[in-house]
This record gives sequence, structure tokens and C-alpha cells, in this order.
Amino acid sequence: MVFYFCTMQKILAYPFTLIFFIAFGAALLFFHPIIWICHRVFGYNGIKRAISVLNLTLIRTTNLLGTTYRFTNNHDIPLDRPLIIVTNHQSMYDIPPIIWYMRKYHPKFVSKKELGSGIPSVSYNLKHGGAALIDRNDGKSALMAIGRLGSYVEKHNRAAVIFPEGTRSRDGHPKPFKPMGLKMLLKKAPSALIVPISINNSWKLVQYGKYPMGLGAKVSFDVHQPLENHGDLDELIIQIETAVNSGITSLK
Repeated sequence: MVFYFCTMQKILAYPFTLIFFIAFGAALLFFHPIIWICHRVFGYNGIKRAISVLNLTLIRTTNLLGTTYRFTNNHDIPLDRPLIIVTNHQSMYDIPPIIWYMRKYHPKFVSKKELGSGIPSVSYNLKHGGAALIDRNDGKSALMAIGRLGSYVEKHNRAAVIFPEGTRSRDGHPKPFKPMGLKMLLKKAPSALIVPISINNSWKLVQYGKYPMGLGAKVSFDVHQPLENHGDLDELIIQIETAVNSGITSLK
């Protein structure tokens, strides 16, 4: 019975995925000139607002797949200091909810450089919106780019977002942190408040690979108690990883 249900769900996923891809691609194409104009005319505030609305729209396109979202934050996170948001990574669909639900903190991502070209809306934002584009095959230049992001958020009281696992988990189980990038952010933004977030079930959107998409994923984001940087970075990174992993349900 379970096998039959899973098979039928995968069959149904093909037409729904086609509809989703059309909607998702249309959103990226539609917003690209809007983002360009907002940036050119209104500067940083223009591109920031356009990107926020784009990512809300991208969230809505995943609703076509039956995807639902729960974002829980019971903490009073200040707006007048820099943040370092640290979270596990399950799929590219982790990103729009973080941008939308944490929009008042101006999240900036550490992203691989390949995403900096060829993707409407997304590439433009990564190049002009404050992200760190890194070459994962060149560790030295990657750390320098992350360091510049740390200095940027320290100066402007914005939020750096990093996925310390480095690559996405394909089954929801977290990979061990690769601490060098996170440590660089902590050094370059010493006054930043660290905000651990646990993501669950976004991997189910891509459980079959790129096509079809998974249906009915119940994606959740849980914000944990923010942590202060008191200088012992190795101990702090252990605390951050423990906090993130504590909210990942695949471990329970």
C-alpha cells in the first residue's frame, strides 16, 4: 500500500513539476528587469525590496507542489547589530524563506561563484546585493571573499548567512561543519550575534533529483537562541553546530 502511494505520488509529481518550473522561471524572468531598475534608480534599498518580493513569489511557486512552510522565531533579535546566520543545508529552496522571513535583517549569502552568472534575477542580486561569491576550488580566495562579507556586515549591521556543511544534505541528515569559512566570518564580524537555524524537510522537494520535484513537503525553519561571540571560536563553533543539529528531526 505504501509502495503504491509513493509510486502514484511520483507519477503525479511530473505534471505538477512542469507547472512549477514554468511559474518559477517566469518569476525569475519577470523580476529581472524590475530588480535592475530598482537598483539603478533607488540603489541598495531598491534592490533589497525587489529581492524580498521576488523571494516571496518564489515561495508561492513552491506552494503549487503542495509545499508548506513554518518559520518559528521566538527570540527578540536586534536590528541594530550585525548577525551571522548559521544553518544546515538541504536544497536550494532553503534560500527564499530565509531571505523573506529574515528580510528586515538584510541577509547576505555565501554562495558558489557559478551562481553569479546565467540565472535571471538571482545572479544579478548575488553580484550587486552584497553576497560573497566563492570559488570552492580555491580555498584562499574563498576565505578572502568570506572575510570581505564579514567586514561588510560588521560595518553596515547586516546579516551574513552561511551553510557550514559546504554541500547540501540529500536525505536530511546533516554533514559535519567545515569551520574555516564560519571562523573567518566570526573574526571579521566580532560584534555579530550568531543566529543558529535548523531546517527540516526541504530535501524532500528534491528527493527524486532535479525532475520531478517532491510533492507535499512540510518545510520548517526553527530559530534557536542567539549566541554571543566571546572570543573562543573553536568552542563557539561547537555550540553553534550543536544548536543547529538539535533541531534537525532526521536525527531523532
